Amino acid sequence: MSTIGITDREFSRFQRFIYTKAGITLPDAKKALVSGRLAKRLQQYGFGSYSEYFQLLMSGKAAQETQMAVDLLTTNETSFFREPKHFDLLREVAITARNPTQPLRVWCAASSTGEEAYSIAMVLADCLEGGSWEVVSSDVSQRVLAHARAGHYTAARARNVPRSYLHRFCLKGVGAQDGTVLIDRALRARVRFIQINLNEPLPQLGTFDVIFLRNVMIYFNNDTKREVVARALALLRTGGYLLIGHSEALGDLTAAVKLVAPSIYRKS
Repeated sequence: MSTIGITDREFSRFQRFIYTKAGITLPDAKKALVSGRLAKRLQQYGFGSYSEYFQLLMSGKAAQETQMAVDLLTTNETSFFREPKHFDLLREVAITARNPTQPLRVWCAASSTGEEAYSIAMVLADCLEGGSWEVVSSDVSQRVLAHARAGHYTAARARNVPRSYLHRFCLKGVGAQDGTVLIDRALRARVRFIQINLNEPLPQLGTFDVIFLRNVMIYFNNDTKREVVARALALLRTGGYLLIGHSEALGDLTAAVKLVAPSIYRKS
């Protein structure tokens, strides 16, 4: 492991880099995190300083390495059925829409390694069995999206999945895969994973009935939060729900939705 130190000037460059690429504001307290996560990349290229690595990223000749740096500098924390009241609401919405003329559509933004997206899919498959529904799941990191598409997790990661859902939607690993679970192929096929940078104009995704925008705004400053929320709400149909993390709040970021319960907003 590299023991090269990162200077304040070098750290400030990576702060600007990740803010530009993903809208993420890294506080000064994250200096050691940046140094630790990028140390192996310096070792990989034989660089003697973080400035050399930064110049590689800025050269325009290392798109794959730039994505690698973004992947390393983004925090990916998630779990199955995190913040259960949101899934209670999703069940209510799904049951109300049992026979919709249009598919019930849910966007899981900043979905990380996929646990949240598959939790959504399990609820919809349960409540809308035979019905029409779609889940779009996105993240800025290609690395976590690849993990999500595979749908393969340790059994410990799946401990919050209801037992009935484990039996219906997960395959228990045996032999060399003991201690793991694999999301059933049919359910994996119902979730579309795409790379989206919330800090940039969004691709054409259509409109959604529910948007999970959870535990991502904590990494943005207020200006970025306002822009990200505005982009997301433009894709939320009237009467649809925006769900954010319990540690987050919209405050005065928008007047387009009303708070109906802690961390649950409805578009008016």
